[in-house]
Amino acid sequence: MIKAIAIDDEPLALNVIKAFCDKVSYIDLQGTFTNLSTAKKYLDEHEVDLMFLDIHMPSMTGINFYKSLTDKLMVIFTTAYAEYAVDGFDLNAVDYLLKPIAFERFERAAIKAKEYYDFKRLGARQHIFVKADYTVYKIDTTDI
Repeated sequence: MIKAIAIDDEPLALNVIKAFCDKVSYIDLQGTFTNLSTAKKYLDEHEVDLMFLDIHMPSMTGINFYKSLTDKLMVIFTTAYAEYAVDGFDLNAVDYLLKPIAFERFERAAIKAKEYYDFKRLGARQHIFVKADYTVYKIDTTDI
């Protein structure tokens, strides 16, 4: 299960993300924040895999906030402004969602996040075990 948070200064946008996350079985939205300092405190105290992050925030941009984090978790930028997309992808964002966000587009971004999350977890393994013919075989993941 992907542990996620959402940060946006607009409560309505957070409600949309929450409703969409509720429809996706593999994302656990653990919190929503309208304030970057509160979100930063939460990130310092909790393990989070994915962040939905608005770019236009009152105190600093979401891009600068993401750059300030020492642990680079997965990020999906959410904004009404297309001109920041290149900046988002320069930071290796999983995706970039333009508001208003349709569920189908959100779901595609969520699938990308899940695929990347699964890849990172599998990539950390050096080997897997497979049962076949009453025997357990150890297979290096590099051989797959």
